Amino acid sequence: MIVGTAGHIDHGKTALVKALTGVDADRLAEEKARGITIDLGFAYTPLPNGEILGFVDVPGHEKFIHNMLAGATGIDFALLVVAADDGPMPQTLEHLHILNLLGIRHRAVALTKCDRVDAGRIAEVSGDIQTLLADSPIFPVSAVTGAGMNELRAYLEQAATTFGTRPIRGGFRLAVDRCFTVAGAGTVVTGTVFSGRVAVGDKLLFSPSGRPIRVRGIHAQNRVVETGQAGQRCALNLADVEKQQVQRGDWVLDPALHLPTQRLDVRLTLLPTEIKPLQHWTSVHIHLGAFHATGRVALLQDGPLQPGGNALAQLVLDKPTSAVNGDRCILRDASASRTLAGGIVLDAQAPARGRRTGQRLTLLSAWEQPDPKSILQALLAASPYGVDLNGFAANANLTAIELDGLCRSPDEAKRNPGGADPFPRIMPEVPSGPPPNQNLMLRLVQGAKPVAFAPEHWAKLIQAIVETLGKEHEDVPDSLGLNAGQLRLRTAPRLERAAFAQVLAESMAEGHCVRNGSWWHLPGHKIVLTQKDETLWQRIAPLLQQQAFLPPRVRDIARAESLDEAAVRKLLIQVARTGQVYRVAPDHYFDRTAAAQLAGIVRELAQEDTDGVVSAARFRDRIGTGRKLAILILEYFDRIGLTRRVGDTHRLRDDTLQF
Repeated sequence: MIVGTAGHIDHGKTALVKALTGVDADRLAEEKARGITIDLGFAYTPLPNGEILGFVDVPGHEKFIHNMLAGATGIDFALLVVAADDGPMPQTLEHLHILNLLGIRHRAVALTKCDRVDAGRIAEVSGDIQTLLADSPIFPVSAVTGAGMNELRAYLEQAATTFGTRPIRGGFRLAVDRCFTVAGAGTVVTGTVFSGRVAVGDKLLFSPSGRPIRVRGIHAQNRVVETGQAGQRCALNLADVEKQQVQRGDWVLDPALHLPTQRLDVRLTLLPTEIKPLQHWTSVHIHLGAFHATGRVALLQDGPLQPGGNALAQLVLDKPTSAVNGDRCILRDASASRTLAGGIVLDAQAPARGRRTGQRLTLLSAWEQPDPKSILQALLAASPYGVDLNGFAANANLTAIELDGLCRSPDEAKRNPGGADPFPRIMPEVPSGPPPNQNLMLRLVQGAKPVAFAPEHWAKLIQAIVETLGKEHEDVPDSLGLNAGQLRLRTAPRLERAAFAQVLAESMAEGHCVRNGSWWHLPGHKIVLTQKDETLWQRIAPLLQQQAFLPPRVRDIARAESLDEAAVRKLLIQVARTGQVYRVAPDHYFDRTAAAQLAGIVRELAQEDTDGVVSAARFRDRIGTGRKLAILILEYFDRIGLTRRVGDTHRLRDDTLQF
């Protein structure tokens, strides 16, 4: 357990910590000379059960609140210190507000300097404290005489035993509050571990800089260990970084959690002691972990936030940080003279636009659910185009194993009971094909960006495809249908291409639609040539197949067969609607087999290239045509969505496109 002191300046916080631990937490020469705590101090004392009780001693002066906040975030237990001669003072109240906003509910009060006052004064101040904190025990003590120290120490030891340890889940996150160099060891950072665990040899990185690092050694709760974990104060000896490259407020992270952001969507609570409402776009100082930045508050409601009220808001930071769902932050006014509000991070990857739309507010409501399972269920219900599981896992701080456990069925969980996953495995994974039953809570599309869908939204997508094709057949009866790109744009333009390809595949498997080459249509819908056109087509089709990559142009076909050019052009337009040929350019038609082979060559060239791009020159050489025709073919692939133009090259865009 980590205990953090709080209270007004000169109320004896550092002396109290020394009396409890034997350690003087004032480490700076200036602190010793001036007799006041300026920066964070740390002390440790062993418990009877062999564990270590850690103390974070914070400054009480109003000018050093930013240092106090760097230490208070992440503590488990608050020890509010009030001097018996002074009683509660301004910083006592502000520190108490901060503890409340940080959600620190385990606490006690040390009534210090009792050797200076009589019993009547002790009773009077105790009454004042009870008015502020009715639910917290009060321990009258004296660091000079030692009176009351045994009782306070025994209470803290019992609290540590009762408190236990924090759940070890999620990726590793440490909020850096100190960095220094140790002779013979190198760079060392210290901080509170917010989540996960770390071991010697782990490869992590600093955020927001993204600098990779390696862990050489670990001190956890002031002991040399091989691993550290959530709820401990750790000192990490790091390789591949210099002291000047680190600053307070950085995070040491699992690489999967490195998503620097300057926008945080939060649930914000304004202190009831504020005189004025909080206005939209108010300038503030923002503290999260050991991080501190200036920024603005964008309220996501109409009108200002009233004192004592809460609202959804977006914090727009002046510099980036890293955060996850559930992190607590503190807001102070523009002059950094008083605490205004506290927030709970809902989404650390907040959008710059559309932040107040109904859909966005519904998603934020989902992120307010109490656990990852409930959050995912709510997100699925609110997301017709699916939930990006990588993004969900990063914001919820779930490891790959934990996410996998969240997406597996109860039967699968029984077959694999030894996993470290703390969540019920209730959501079956369906990588492809129709669902095995109708009680699934999600449909999962695998890939580099796995996407999960609520079954009802999945069914609506299939229905939308059927309705879109039906309307196309009604509006353009002499057209075979739509290609996948056209169908996605008309049905679900915001849906990932891989996910839409899966919806199409299932629609076809269930008999809702049919694919003919690259064309999709409803079953029973056909384009039939007249007998005259069919006879003419059988006459000219071999000409397109003789030189598959260099077919004759329309006028060349007409000249070779002594046909009317207009009649040939009209026929090829009609045949193209059946899916048997593709109109690559105004006068160039390619057989379906040739088009599929050309697309395959584009894919091969993209795979062979280190940058994954295809140049016109390489494509021309591979297919053995002129540069002009090669460019026309690549431009056609750009138009239909197989590739996209990047400068003078072409990059694969939709590898699921079929011919």
